[in-house]
Amino acid sequence: MLLLLTVAATGAILCWQKDIRHHPLWAGKLINDSSILIVTLQEPPVIKPKSYKAIAAINAIRINNRWQSTTGNLLIYLKKDSTSAKLEYGSQIILHRKLQAITNSGNPGAFDYQRYCLFQDINYQAYLQEKDYLPLAGNNGNTFQRYLFYIRDGVIRILRQSIPGNKEQGVAEALLIGYRNDLDKELVQAYSNTGVVHIIAISGMHLGMIYGLLYWLLEKFRQKKILRILRPLIMLAVLWLFTLLAGAAPSILRSAVMFSFIILGEALNRKSSIYNTLAASAFCLLAWNPFMLWDVGFQLSYAAVLSIVIFMRPIYYLIYIKNKALDKLWEMTAITMAAQLLTLPFVVYTFHQFPLLFFITNLAAVPLSTIILYGELLLILLNFIKVVAAIIGKILYGLLWCMNSVIEHTNRLSFAVWNGLQLSTPQAVLLFLIIAAVGAYLFHKKKSLLFTALACSLLFFVIRSADFISRQQQHKLIVYNVPQCTAIDILDGRNAFFAGDSLLIQDQFLQNFHLKPSRIMHRLMMNYQFIQADHFIVNGKNVMRIHNKPSLASLHQDSTVIDVLILSGNPKVYISQLYQSIRFRQLVFDSSNPLWKIEKWKKDCERLHLRFHSVPGQGAFVMDL
Repeated sequence: MLLLLTVAATGAILCWQKDIRHHPLWAGKLINDSSILIVTLQEPPVIKPKSYKAIAAINAIRINNRWQSTTGNLLIYLKKDSTSAKLEYGSQIILHRKLQAITNSGNPGAFDYQRYCLFQDINYQAYLQEKDYLPLAGNNGNTFQRYLFYIRDGVIRILRQSIPGNKEQGVAEALLIGYRNDLDKELVQAYSNTGVVHIIAISGMHLGMIYGLLYWLLEKFRQKKILRILRPLIMLAVLWLFTLLAGAAPSILRSAVMFSFIILGEALNRKSSIYNTLAASAFCLLAWNPFMLWDVGFQLSYAAVLSIVIFMRPIYYLIYIKNKALDKLWEMTAITMAAQLLTLPFVVYTFHQFPLLFFITNLAAVPLSTIILYGELLLILLNFIKVVAAIIGKILYGLLWCMNSVIEHTNRLSFAVWNGLQLSTPQAVLLFLIIAAVGAYLFHKKKSLLFTALACSLLFFVIRSADFISRQQQHKLIVYNVPQCTAIDILDGRNAFFAGDSLLIQDQFLQNFHLKPSRIMHRLMMNYQFIQADHFIVNGKNVMRIHNKPSLASLHQDSTVIDVLILSGNPKVYISQLYQSIRFRQLVFDSSNPLWKIEKWKKDCERLHLRFHSVPGQGAFVMDL
């Protein structure tokens, strides 16, 4: 009991200490609107359409004419110009610019971006023009990290020179070293929908391939005693170098730690249970960074490996196949099916979808990606022979094109993915219990386990049915926080009426990112009706929208009281005149209005004691009607 309490207390202390806000030198305790900062770029700036993006460490803040050392990170966007183009990893700059606290959009069901950044010690962001900062001489970066970036850039350059096609280059870079900045967004969505996104997200599968190749190449080192000492050292060095080059994502860190334990165990002639190895690697990673527990990659990685370890053999032994080629195909299918069992609750809970054709796409993508990965390694090694490199590059292009084509064609099938799934936290827990109870029943044939699974299933569907009944009665107004856009959903039961910019209907990516999570959370039907009316009544409540260049005379509403009045599209109105023309209870300023005008409107509202809501500043506006 004392030992368990000690471990639990130590874990709580580690969580508290890892939170950058509790650090005595955290920059957030000292930053104000006029702060002057010295920051160091922690990565090479990433090229965006209109700017460069980079994470920077806050080294010091100017206070009372002296520099105060600080800690914490900052997300900076640099306007493209001759100065920003010269910045690199380790570059130091002095900046004098008001920082913006990182906040969430406030859209219902949206990704918690603020917490995601906090777990990386990032609390602020800033957009810098050339006048806002001054580069300093020298480089403050870590020599080893700079060397890793140098190797990564060299690998990317080789791949771009040898492999034609933008899509194919992006996948090749992601597959080998986890560089995802060149990936096509629609292609990534296709990989996600078909259940093979792990191919382009560096995971344990990639490290397993590297481990298998090293094991085969260094097999002869077992014969001599002196070489047996070098073998584990070489394997560990290569695996961890690859891990660091790939960005040390939680999924690959898990694999690196686990394979490290396996290699050390073999070197010491000790065999251990895979469950112990998994638990030990998770314990080490969470002791180093407790916030990894909230990382979806970490969760999916451990769930997939544990699921394969538990269920792969029982599934594989269900069918006996004499033909070796077909048997190998069935083994791959069994691995794919086993991996889905424990990852299912995570996938549905987080991504609100389930790929129905995952077993087909994995049968094509896994062998192809294995060949491509080994081919890329061969390309890097033989790059100095131009003719050979050109031939390998063309072969890799063909393989990448085939893999992408299979994924994209499968994604176009209407039944490729089951969309719009919504699980609450209790439902996700119950789904885990159902899978565990059914699995245990199949292994041990105890009726009590089957009854447990049935009871959990009944409770699962009771909660789900109650939620559906509740959603049938809902009447809501949602004004979404979409940068520079108007997006309004009027919910009437499970039906939705959309009023806003047509861009959000045409651009599937924007719709999926900003609107879809809310619509799934509210269990709406997928057929949304687009309305262009500026005045609508829902459940007895009046909602009006004013946009562009309104005529106040035409907006006069005799005795009608408007419950919610939405200003969008930067209308040329004064709050005082508006208040005299229209009787309203609540004003809402959406994200299509410029921030300077919203600030002016807010001051007028405060002076006139009017209720208002600023969507860019306070997040999405949600009201029950």
